[in-house]
Amino acid sequence: MRFNQLILLFISLMAISTMGLAQNTETYYLSGTGADHTVKWDFLCSDGMNSGRWTKIAVPSCWEQQGFGSYNYGHDKFETRLDETGSYRYQFKTPKNWSEKQIEIVFEGVMTDAEVRINGQICGPVHQGGFYQFRYDITKLLKPGKTNQLDVLVKKKSANMSVNYAERQADFWVFGGIYRPVYLEAKPKANIRRVAVDARANGNFFADVFLSANKENTAAIKVEVQSLDGKTWASFQTNVIADSVRIAGQVNKPNLWSPEYPNLYQAIFSTLDKSGNVLHRYQQRIGFRTVEVRESDGIYVNGTRIKMKGVNRHTFHPKYGRTSSKALSIEAVNLIKDMNMNAVRMSHYPPDQHFLDVCDSLGLFVIDELLTWQKPALDDTVGLKLLTEMVIRDVNHPSILLWANGNEGGENNNLNHEYAKIDIQKRTVIHPWQDFGLLNTFHYPRYNYMVNDGFAKRKIYLPTEFIHGLYDGGLGAGLDDYWRLMWNDPLCAGGFLWVFADEAISRTDKGGQLDTDGNHAPDGILGPYLEKEGSFFTIKEIWSPVFFEKRYITNDFNGKFQIENRYSFTNLNECSFVAEWVRFSNPGQAKNEEIGASQPLKTNLPAGHKGNLEVTLPSNWQQYDALRIKVTDRYGRHINTWSWPTKPAAEKIAEITPQNANVQLTKNENANELMVNAGNLQLTFSKKNGKILKVQKGDKIIPFTNGPVLVTGDRKVASFTQQTTRSGDIEVKTVFDNNTYFTWTITSKGLVTLDVAYKPATYSPYTGITFDFPEDQIAGMKWLGNGPYRVYKNRMKGTTFGLWEKAYNNTITGESGYIYPEFKGYHANTYWVELQGKENNGFSVLVQSNDIFLKMLSPTPPQDPQNTAIEYPSGDISFLHSINAIGTKFTKTADFGPESAPAVFRSEKIFGEVLELKLTFIF
Repeated sequence: MRFNQLILLFISLMAISTMGLAQNTETYYLSGTGADHTVKWDFLCSDGMNSGRWTKIAVPSCWEQQGFGSYNYGHDKFETRLDETGSYRYQFKTPKNWSEKQIEIVFEGVMTDAEVRINGQICGPVHQGGFYQFRYDITKLLKPGKTNQLDVLVKKKSANMSVNYAERQADFWVFGGIYRPVYLEAKPKANIRRVAVDARANGNFFADVFLSANKENTAAIKVEVQSLDGKTWASFQTNVIADSVRIAGQVNKPNLWSPEYPNLYQAIFSTLDKSGNVLHRYQQRIGFRTVEVRESDGIYVNGTRIKMKGVNRHTFHPKYGRTSSKALSIEAVNLIKDMNMNAVRMSHYPPDQHFLDVCDSLGLFVIDELLTWQKPALDDTVGLKLLTEMVIRDVNHPSILLWANGNEGGENNNLNHEYAKIDIQKRTVIHPWQDFGLLNTFHYPRYNYMVNDGFAKRKIYLPTEFIHGLYDGGLGAGLDDYWRLMWNDPLCAGGFLWVFADEAISRTDKGGQLDTDGNHAPDGILGPYLEKEGSFFTIKEIWSPVFFEKRYITNDFNGKFQIENRYSFTNLNECSFVAEWVRFSNPGQAKNEEIGASQPLKTNLPAGHKGNLEVTLPSNWQQYDALRIKVTDRYGRHINTWSWPTKPAAEKIAEITPQNANVQLTKNENANELMVNAGNLQLTFSKKNGKILKVQKGDKIIPFTNGPVLVTGDRKVASFTQQTTRSGDIEVKTVFDNNTYFTWTITSKGLVTLDVAYKPATYSPYTGITFDFPEDQIAGMKWLGNGPYRVYKNRMKGTTFGLWEKAYNNTITGESGYIYPEFKGYHANTYWVELQGKENNGFSVLVQSNDIFLKMLSPTPPQDPQNTAIEYPSGDISFLHSINAIGTKFTKTADFGPESAPAVFRSEKIFGEVLELKLTFIF
């Protein structure tokens, strides 16, 4: 026996001995417990990488990630695949006293067909279906106390074509192998096979207890409902009269389960003989809660109508494929909750048991799903078998609210009524993508569909997929518009974004290169190694249970904010609110912030209510640069941080504009150019169009040129003039038609100011001015404004006002680089920016106009962007009054809501509106 197996067995036996409960189930792992703990088995792969010879493989694992077989994405044609098989062999010993036990071997998941033998004898029918727990009674096949041999033949391609269509021709990576744990369970001959529990919000407790065939001495069943610390809340008992027994009782005022209060209990079931001796004990973790789907009304949990703020999630890791671990499940659920989500859909198969355990304990609503993917459906026989395995394993998780019978048209309607026969709680069954039963789950609705919902006006609307992410489009983009409608529609029960994380596999046949199969593999809110993309923070703010009404801080600010409690069950007096008044360092200084004053805030606002949150204003509050309010929940989890600048841009810039010593101003010109010298600074302007052509400081060239240029619309030059003003400044002005002008002013302090005025088009994708600066000369930037992530017109939330800094990168979101935040793109509410040049040739720009966007370079487009392609203004560095939106994989920008539409300005013919922009350059 392997040393680590002896250790596992020793720990298991010691734990049982310590508890004094020899009648408990004993668990003995033959494999490791997950991706972070594996055991080597003998292995032979039939084809592909490292095939044709016996060697070793880590179990559990996907064999491709161990360097065996071949890679396939679900779109690959069956006839082009190798469809290799894997032969596994493992020897083990069991204790001699197991001769008096019933022994089962349990497989948590094998892709896809598994033929299992113990000591050369087949254990039972070949199991078909890769995402389901299955087990065999091997009591008669084992040799207790002696060496036993386990042989498993795994076929990547199932002999059942409906399984292949469901699992191996789906829109995700497909793998092979024993990828979830394998273990033995030893019970007394008379034992509890399983239990199914219905623990309701009113304290009613029901359980179906299923007994083994050897139950002759079993007279009664007792159940104790305990808190997790061992305190008994209730106890009831009933006599045994059949192979399955219903036991019922009442728990007085239990603490209810919800994502906001994930209260759990343990139900300890005991079989008793006629003398009251315990024959077998079985422990099940439960939660008290009631789920109701009320026709033309909503989904209710514990009597409260809920909105699901959810995401679809694959079980996936770039290194491990579909093999997971408890630690990875905890990490994923924490990230989901960190985005203020309260729900997750298992797309498109039952996850590892530990993931559901974590959803129970940390608090997430779950849709659990039978795997089919579009047509054709699983056949009746294998479909019923896999459905039964899923429900039997998962029935007792309080986190599961709904069952999903397949995905996107792949349902077998003959199975719809089978769920209720197995599920004691009779949960509602949905058909994702369809109008079925009381719910309409239509996928990827356009904004107008959300407004009218003309096909199912009376149905509860719960899109099980919406806003399909691709690269930097989707997910956060457009969500604010959608959620505004969804939140205010009483018949909308929420929705599920597609998808949690990028599914880029680290190819063992390509030196670890990340492969997304083009843009096919799911593209999520997080990167493949769970790097946080910009949409992570957008979703976090939009789905925050604390909602702040839009607010600007002006000189009349009274410290009051209008807020809304968007929790379902929690009063905001259980959350922590802290206000901070902050000062930031200036351009040319090391990045630093100083918190000058901090205060806790109080509010008493029940779930679903609106009210005030008031900040006490320090006597010198206007001396600070920003007010931040940080909110954490009752468990200390960060909900969100909101920030507001305390003064307009011009006022802040006036404070930090350097007061240099006077320098001598001179100028000279030729037929085409005007040269202005301010001390050791020389500026060259075009007399043809007023553009800056050259900037030189001492002997250093600053390659900032070719601007300003309006990013939309052509203008004809009417005049170019230059003059020395009464104050001694040099003014260079270019006037265009249509009331447009650019004015450069070079002051005796060596400052360079640009004033711009122009009339925008009525409908415009973006408006403003742009300049050139070579990308290969940029090392990074520091700025005061909203950050650190870039924005789009339909993804403005998720950034905070502050002082930010980032180095240059060329990440293509979801495709390459995976360095976040991305360097290139739009940045909102810019007060100043310090461009860091690679050759000490950078400069700073102070923005004296409010609400200006900085475009820092144009992001490199992905290879196949679909609807996420976006046109950026020409030039490298732009200062803009408006920017454009971005689309998603399936939805064009025009099909999103109002935030995705082009900027609209008043008609210049009627109103003559002029936009103004004032910048100060420090070279």
